[in-house]
Amino acid sequence: MHAMQYELTLPADYDMDIIRGRVRRIGHLLDDWDGLGFKTYLMRERGVHGSPVNQYAPFYLWNTVEGMNAFLWGGAFQGLVHDFGRPAVQQWTGLAHEEGVAAGSPAVAAVRHRQHVPDGVQLSEVMEDAVLEAGRLAGEDGAVLAAAAVDPRHWELVHFSLWDHDTPKAPGETFEVLHMSAPGRGALPRGRQW
Repeated sequence: MHAMQYELTLPADYDMDIIRGRVRRIGHLLDDWDGLGFKTYLMRERGVHGSPVNQYAPFYLWNTVEGMNAFLWGGAFQGLVHDFGRPAVQQWTGLAHEEGVAAGSPAVAAVRHRQHVPDGVQLSEVMEDAVLEAGRLAGEDGAVLAAAAVDPRHWELVHFSLWDHDTPKAPGETFEVLHMSAPGRGALPRGRQW
């Protein structure tokens, strides 16, 4: 399992209905993408849920590297590059994925919490704690799913969770879910990934 996200931070006066319209027009294009666990089309709007910025920031969990590479190099990603410029694409190695207690509900909100892995810690303990946190989040009322992943180049953990309501019980940045393409969600491995 691989996690991926890119962020397009937009001007403070940007009409975010343009992003909503874009997702309505093209969101379905990944509904059957081979190798994709899920893609959540995420947006933060300045002043909503404490967001200081307008931002479009899709988050992905991939079942296969081939599916991810086909998306990035095969043309689908190029449309975004043509319209907005080429963003940096963050990738993390999957640590855990759990379906939530509200797994059958549509996702309304997402929370992303990033944290630095400090020097001098026992890596196995930090990663086990991340797995346990994914399980804890998945057990909260309204949780659709939860995942944890790590970027070992920058030593950053990311916790990602989806919720069936717009007041999630998780720390971090809150996003509105505009659409979810989930062709391989059922095939995503559950639990600890090693």
